[in-house]
Amino acid sequence: MATEQVSIYFKIYCLTVMTLVAATYTVALRYTRTVSKDMYFSTTAVCLTEIIKLILSLGMLAKETGSLGKLKASITENIFRSPKELLKLSVPSLVYAVQNNMAFVALSNLDAAVYQVTYQLKIPCTALCTVLMLHRSLNRLQWFSVFMLCGGVTLVQWNPATSNMVQVEQNPILGFVAIAIAVLCSGFAGVYFEKVLKSSDTSLWVRNIQMYLSGILVTLAGVYMSDAANVVEKGFFFGYTPWVCFVILLASMGGLYTSVVVKYTDNIMKGFSAALAIVLSTIASVTLFGLQITATFASGTFLVCISIYLYGLPKQETTKISKEEMDKSSKQKLISV
Repeated sequence: MATEQVSIYFKIYCLTVMTLVAATYTVALRYTRTVSKDMYFSTTAVCLTEIIKLILSLGMLAKETGSLGKLKASITENIFRSPKELLKLSVPSLVYAVQNNMAFVALSNLDAAVYQVTYQLKIPCTALCTVLMLHRSLNRLQWFSVFMLCGGVTLVQWNPATSNMVQVEQNPILGFVAIAIAVLCSGFAGVYFEKVLKSSDTSLWVRNIQMYLSGILVTLAGVYMSDAANVVEKGFFFGYTPWVCFVILLASMGGLYTSVVVKYTDNIMKGFSAALAIVLSTIASVTLFGLQITATFASGTFLVCISIYLYGLPKQETTKISKEEMDKSSKQKLISV
């Protein structure tokens, strides 16, 4: 298995990068939505993110195929001759586009730390979608961790921490609604994409290219519907600063590194990564935005971090048990022979 062939140092490297990207992206996006005088259009940023992801995926597919001829053959076969597959991948493209735009709305109205904690509601949402769409089951500890996570998020939102260094007008209710929509989109799109991946032997990078091509069309339509007049008047790149470009680059890298982490690490390590990202976002928010930590926020954050760990724990134990059973069965077969 792939998880056994890579070194622990490579796993640590992947998790470290994903953690830093997740925490830095949230804080940097919050900064660009609260400090910039000439506010850039979030729809154009989401569109550029899809374009960069497409370019990076093409590079990974070129590395996987090993030659330019094989790359062309793969693109011809899976893109130009497979309109049904493109249409199939347009579903998560549309949903992810909504999710990414909602992240901009949420971080325009909520602090980065509050957003990072609340966004972990994607775990129970993904669990529910997994049960309904993939017909999997969760054990008692997993369900317990889901309810613990919901309780932690409730505490965080009950008396949310506030920033005394942010001068822009904010609407916490709008921010929470935006996160709720993003969470629903994340759960559905993630499980849908997993189902598509496991329905055939098509390369992950080919599937990514199919999805990002559809994503570019979807996000361009979003630019037209939401900001067409402003883009024509002010330009596609209005309000772009080095920080905005940095946010777009982080968003592009985050999706690809998440794929690598899913492939090469386990749920416990991913849980530690998510919890550490929350801690880093909180520290950065205190330093950069003057976040004032409340007792309910601290308690809720602690519950969320523990629940993330508990949710990943049963899967790891189940994997170990299944391996032990396989070893026993193989030994029995050898004895019988």
